[in-house]
Amino acid sequence: MPYERHLEGKTAIITGASSGIGKEISLKLGEEGCKLVICARSENKLKTLKDKLDNKMDVLVVPTDVRVEEQVKTMVQDAAKYFGDIDILINNAGVIRYGEIEHFSTEDYKTVMETNVDGTFYVTREALPYIKKRKGNIVFVGSFDSNHPRSLNPIYAASKWWVKGFAHSIEAVFGQEGVGVTLINPSEVRTGIPAEDGLSYKEKFKEGEVIEPEEIAEIVAFSLKRSASTTLSQIDIYRRNKLSDFF
Repeated sequence: MPYERHLEGKTAIITGASSGIGKEISLKLGEEGCKLVICARSENKLKTLKDKLDNKMDVLVVPTDVRVEEQVKTMVQDAAKYFGDIDILINNAGVIRYGEIEHFSTEDYKTVMETNVDGTFYVTREALPYIKKRKGNIVFVGSFDSNHPRSLNPIYAASKWWVKGFAHSIEAVFGQEGVGVTLINPSEVRTGIPAEDGLSYKEKFKEGEVIEPEEIAEIVAFSLKRSASTTLSQIDIYRRNKLSDFF
């Protein structure tokens, strides 16, 4: 297609890469020929993922807790030193906690906000100078909750509303410098993330009932391939009967 760009040879950082959506994004971008920097807290899971990638692919494993500012700084510096440049950032790392607001623990509150908000800020801030120089792309993995108030998980929803505001604000500031910014808001994705009842979405839903993580990976690749003059600002992907839950 004349308006598609090739991803081969581009360097991509993926946070939360060890499982679920992040794992599938890593595999997809590996197929597209990207050089990968895969980050998460679990070094063992990252090494397992690296083994699944093509042996010819250049993959840098950097165990990173995005809540820890110094770890993020080191990760980005290591990535830039190893590959020379950074073209793509996938802000995927995130957690969810449930609970009535009157009984929501301070520990759970901090875990959600430090991961989804602080971590997203740290990684974006550190990677931006490289992305800007390369006129690259930043993808934020948001949520259905980025667009709707949620009574079951108001803290998580608030964190994703922040991600939405931050992503579009970054687009407003750096789009004029050639940086492509995309926010992807999925409803339920069939991963190991827990639902309200404690079951993981993979346990709760059968294949084909909700979004598969591979679908998100396909959307990420599609957004990254747009021409240098355009950006897919926001993509909402929901199961077809999702809005019937609310309206």
